[in-house]
Amino acid sequence: MILSFACQENMLGLRLDRALSLREEISTRSRAAFLINDGHVLVNGRTAKASLLLKQGDQIEVRLPDSPINELVGYDFELDLLFEDDDIIVINKPSGLVVHPAAGHAQDTLVNALIFHTKSLSMKFGEQRPGIVHRLDKETSGVLVVAKNDRAHENLTRQFKERTIHRIYHAVTIGLPKPQKGVIQSYLARHPGDRKKYASVLGPDKKIQTTKEPISDIGKWASTTYEVLTSSGGLSYCKLKLETGRTHQIRVHLSEKGCPIVGDIVYGADKKAKALESKNKQVEIKKLNRFLLHATELGFAHPTTGNYLSFSKDWPDEIQDLLTLWKLDENHRD
Repeated sequence: MILSFACQENMLGLRLDRALSLREEISTRSRAAFLINDGHVLVNGRTAKASLLLKQGDQIEVRLPDSPINELVGYDFELDLLFEDDDIIVINKPSGLVVHPAAGHAQDTLVNALIFHTKSLSMKFGEQRPGIVHRLDKETSGVLVVAKNDRAHENLTRQFKERTIHRIYHAVTIGLPKPQKGVIQSYLARHPGDRKKYASVLGPDKKIQTTKEPISDIGKWASTTYEVLTSSGGLSYCKLKLETGRTHQIRVHLSEKGCPIVGDIVYGADKKAKALESKNKQVEIKKLNRFLLHATELGFAHPTTGNYLSFSKDWPDEIQDLLTLWKLDENHRD
């Protein structure tokens, strides 16, 4: 369903998200923000930020995805459930499982598996992502929380927005990030030459803008804290904490630091791997059907009780075996 309308009198001077919430078809500011952030809203033919102030004559177009839960096909896939109650489900997502239906993955996603598991999922946004509060890339494994009702969804979304969610990732990179501990910050936007990729926004000096002073309405601020836990044979084992949760954030930040994640061919890891001295490592990396990024820890306040919940999950066994082989596991850390 597509809504097309001119800026109405009661919308003049309002932020875009606030204005859209006045429409009965959208009704809430959080849903408006979701639609804007996901690229479903155009103002005068261009995507815009939620903070855009509307003026007379602005033409607005909103695409409302509409796939009721009963139209989604269940997927008989065994989920690794870490926790479940009436409000939430916490899952250890395996690599290779797409989170929600998309081109090429209409019936074999986490959403389809959740539909098979339970009919109690949040339909807050009335589209093909019931229950989905946050996402992990297809190849990324690890801990993910799902909302079973709209109230839980609203609460968890607010916690993510307020950045009170605790998120720790582990990654294996090609090369040694320098310094070995620090913070990577930039504005992230679609790559100008490849719509499947993201990249940091460049300032007027053609260098990555690393200070939080917007130079344009392009990009979203991203901040990643990292620490090298150990390194060996041209590879590094890193711990990363997300201060923000942008698409491909960790992958872009590490790649632009010259240390792409092992197996992440989209961000140049295949070319970088050719420089490794060990031919065995090169062969082992080529055999991977994923990149080595794992959501290890997730902590948040329960949306109903307020009690703090913390979950952790280590790498799958086959990856843990590789870490041991490459001398990057717990026994080899300083």
